[in-house]
Amino acid sequence: MPFSRRPDGCRLYYELHGPEGAPPVILLEGRGGDVPGWRRNIPHLASRHRVIAYDFRGNGRSDKPHGKISMRTLVEDTVGVLDDLEVRSAHVYGQSLGGMVAIEMALSSPERVRSLILAATHAGRQHATPVGSRGKVPKDRPYLALYSESFAREHPDHVAEDVQVGSQNPQPLYAGRRQWEAVEGWDAWDRLGEISVPTLVLHGTGDRLVAVENGQRLAQAIPGARLVLLEGAGHLYHSEQPDAADQAVMSFIDHVEGLR
Repeated sequence: MPFSRRPDGCRLYYELHGPEGAPPVILLEGRGGDVPGWRRNIPHLASRHRVIAYDFRGNGRSDKPHGKISMRTLVEDTVGVLDDLEVRSAHVYGQSLGGMVAIEMALSSPERVRSLILAATHAGRQHATPVGSRGKVPKDRPYLALYSESFAREHPDHVAEDVQVGSQNPQPLYAGRRQWEAVEGWDAWDRLGEISVPTLVLHGTGDRLVAVENGQRLAQAIPGARLVLLEGAGHLYHSEQPDAADQAVMSFIDHVEGLR
């Protein structure tokens, strides 16, 4: 299996898909996610792009060190993966926690970011719009919050498959806490106006973990950002509506590449 090794010894698992020489796109997953979580999207995205999918430290097949991390740590890891692959800049596509890492990367290392795709995310939990009663789910099935209420009810086999795939590389509790602490210690709402790269904001209107209002706020605050709302989709919009999500992302990347 391919790994990128960081200076502290942490090994980061990654996969490459799509034609060499095509515009590179790096996928940044959510807290506790892993590369297979993008399995419904990678084949489509890789039809025209060089897709780099990697697991954050603490996720999937990457190492899970016990030390504290920050959003900056995850940005440095992402840049390190690109360095190892000799990729000077990439379209940075982040979902949930991955979107926060993408925001910080665009602010601290804009020369490495061709464009920014921010999905189902916000710029800091303490000042985020809360989801309120929309986030209530059965205590014995907390994973249902990842899906819109209607999708979870109407597609139980789809949800069960996602749960089964995700359980193959479970995240230890301590690793989840470290990522949560990184989110808690980070806020970029006041810096969004400094983002200078083309940006697409993607959000499901049925998101029960990160309220859709946060996506709308991101699009309003980031200069020139585009907003695409996926009607009825939940936090895992890319699992519920992969075709619509992929088409929005690919159209945006094609537009940005046309400007280069």
